[in-house]
Amino acid sequence: MKLITSTALATIFAMAAPAHAQEQSVTEEDSGGIAEIVVTAQKRVENVQDVPIAISAFTANSLKERAVGDVSSLANISPNVSLDAGTPFSGSTSVLSAYIRGIGQNDFAANLDPGVGVYLDGVYLARTVGANLDLPDVERVEILKGPQGTLFGRNTIGGAISIVTRNPGKELSFNGDITTGRYNRLDVKGTANIPITETLGASLTFSSKDRDGFQQRVDYPGAGRFVNDVDQAFRSNYYQGANSNGGSNEWTVRSKLRWEASSRLRLTLSGDYLRQDQAATANNVLAVTANDPGPFAPTADRALVIPGLGATALYDASSGLAPNGFNFAGLYNFCIGSTGAEIAARNATALCGPRGTPLNPGQQLGGLASVNVDGDPNNDRLPIDNRWVTTDPDKTYATGNSYSKMKNWGIGGTVDFDLSDSISLKSITSYRKIDWSSGLDADNAPIRILEFAFSLRQWQFSQEFQLTGHAFDKKLNYVLGAYYFKENNDLNDFVTFNQGLLQIAGPNKLKTKNYAFFGQVDYRLNDLIGITVGGRYTHEDKGINGGQSDLNGFNYKLFNCPVFGDPCSTPLGFTNPSQPLRYYVTPTQNKSFSNFSPKFGLQLHPADDLMIYGSFAKGYKTGGWTTRLSNPLPYAPSFDEEKAESFEVGLKSTLLDRRLQINAAAFTTKFDGIQLNFQQGVSPTIQNAGTARIKGFEVELTVAPIRNFSVATSVGYTDAYYTSVLPQAIVAPNSHQAGTAIGVSLPKTPKWKFNVSPRYEVSLGAAGSLLLLADYTHTSSQWNDTERTLTLLRPATDLLNASATYKAMNGVWELTAGGTNITSERFLTSGGTQQNGAGIIFGTPNRPAEWYLRFGMKF
Repeated sequence: MKLITSTALATIFAMAAPAHAQEQSVTEEDSGGIAEIVVTAQKRVENVQDVPIAISAFTANSLKERAVGDVSSLANISPNVSLDAGTPFSGSTSVLSAYIRGIGQNDFAANLDPGVGVYLDGVYLARTVGANLDLPDVERVEILKGPQGTLFGRNTIGGAISIVTRNPGKELSFNGDITTGRYNRLDVKGTANIPITETLGASLTFSSKDRDGFQQRVDYPGAGRFVNDVDQAFRSNYYQGANSNGGSNEWTVRSKLRWEASSRLRLTLSGDYLRQDQAATANNVLAVTANDPGPFAPTADRALVIPGLGATALYDASSGLAPNGFNFAGLYNFCIGSTGAEIAARNATALCGPRGTPLNPGQQLGGLASVNVDGDPNNDRLPIDNRWVTTDPDKTYATGNSYSKMKNWGIGGTVDFDLSDSISLKSITSYRKIDWSSGLDADNAPIRILEFAFSLRQWQFSQEFQLTGHAFDKKLNYVLGAYYFKENNDLNDFVTFNQGLLQIAGPNKLKTKNYAFFGQVDYRLNDLIGITVGGRYTHEDKGINGGQSDLNGFNYKLFNCPVFGDPCSTPLGFTNPSQPLRYYVTPTQNKSFSNFSPKFGLQLHPADDLMIYGSFAKGYKTGGWTTRLSNPLPYAPSFDEEKAESFEVGLKSTLLDRRLQINAAAFTTKFDGIQLNFQQGVSPTIQNAGTARIKGFEVELTVAPIRNFSVATSVGYTDAYYTSVLPQAIVAPNSHQAGTAIGVSLPKTPKWKFNVSPRYEVSLGAAGSLLLLADYTHTSSQWNDTERTLTLLRPATDLLNASATYKAMNGVWELTAGGTNITSERFLTSGGTQQNGAGIIFGTPNRPAEWYLRFGMKF
């Protein structure tokens, strides 16, 4: 990887080298005021202060100074925004968990849509996988808050993140930097701007990240004498371990070609490619619940009568938790620690017997029964108990899969055509493809308690047309548009529970087609009053073919069925006799959704640099199906669409000759059909939870009292709570969880977030200048999961980043020394609860304190 990085960097330097002799060194002019940021949040170029939407906008220079390297890093500097690199059990930092004002998505499955839309140069990225983009060549990033259904469409119910990359310029130039730091970090990025003719230009950007993991894998003392099943004994897409977790190894190439064909016509072609091959995210075990009650092998049970076989099985089918029954972890411990007579007394001989089925002869393994009590020390197995609870977040005993692999690429074309001086037509065409795999050993143990492996193959095509214009001396501005989107997904899940007692394997194929028509009109009635009216009609068709199966045939063994298939399959709920292990119904399932999302707004302009606004907007996220099943079902479990209605009032002001900027907004949102992840047995499944009310405010203030000194501060408050909870979403408080109920908080939504970032550049005369910058962010506590698991609670955090940058007088080079999370605050960014399944509660820890040195140059 380092060789590839060095070669690519040298190539870019060579392409740009002639510019050093042709250009004079210049320094950026600094008027001492607050710089204007131009955005395209309303599909036209505007000063962010003129847009009646709550927006946090960041320029490329601001992101670089604050060491923001990817989308998730934006979370600390934007109020009421929660962004994390990775979701529960995804094992990959390429997955983005994004919430704005209490609405988002904390999963990566292809059957689930994001609640915050991520856009790259106007192109919607449909999956949370691959959405945590690297930001090497951006012009700016815009975070739009609240429902953006009118102009951005479905799945922007919480908001939108718009990433705009630089267009090729008119002059030959290069800028780039090299960063080193803790954990053998080596990051390289560079952008070359290459004019070809007076009207044709190109740009090429390369970026790479290489860093060792911060969580070390170590041997468990004495594990060698115990029998263990190797990874290859269970189905997976890859088998790849690692010496550490939480590292980075990826590179990105982006290129643009822009042709100004005439004064009215501009064409831009773009392409990007990312390749990732790194270890999985770090993981901790927080609790072991093997002693919790479960439904398997109870002492009190009843017969299941199978036609033609009689009462062949004993099992309490009347409730989920049987008297003295076990969860999977408890069943495993019972099997390895009980005599044959004890196992037979609980009717568990088949459960503790050979794993796998004759239907998959290559996946068959020996039994677990009595191995620790048979007098033979050579076949003993490690139990599932509290020895696997993590005491050090930077160490693990895990030995299984640890990888995150991805190829993520796209091509696009944008045509801008000025039909007249007041009317323009834009076309945005894009094709994108993702090839992603991840493997995570979630159990902190050398035995296979809970291991995940996933693969996703996705492609999408989108086409958007925008007609923008103005009339009546620019008092009227409008945008009309049409949108088409098509997507295919192939998702495979491989999950091994408790040494193979349950072995989930499932191909799932999903298809989506979507079209929409939208428009918005902004009219300035007079110098004081402006109004906005807009709307979007969306229609979407979805289909799924779920193929999830259990390769161990656990349900058959649970009921002591002697054959895997008929006559047992039908009474057990399996719907396809030719596929007797398949949980999901055979026919392809289809759904259609239609929605109209309106927007209304009123703006008051009492002064040139002051706007007060109010708006009402609706947002919408389509429904779908749950793919993760733990039992066969005669139907495809589905969930309905999610809707939001939001009122917002705000102000934007730039005062004191651009030395003071105050933006504020207050909002209230009615949130209906909330789609949340609930644990059902071993399966995290999406369900509609009920309704919620979300209220809050945010204030962003920037002051620049003197030249070269400024302070940016922000504060956000969000109160997001259930107003109703559907019966299937009620989780009663228990020893591990606070549960769900009316009035309790939604996940991933801290009530308070406060940030302050002072910036001071000291002139050193002929020697150059020194830039000092710090970022402090306080975030109140938040729940990392729906059921409010106590050990997954993220406490209040105080994060501090700081840097010092020396800039040479000629502006050609600079050197930065900095640190992130300087006080080494440790907390969990995500996690999962398998208290009634694999018997563990697990989570992903954040990164510890890290230092870095960055050398940058431009010419």
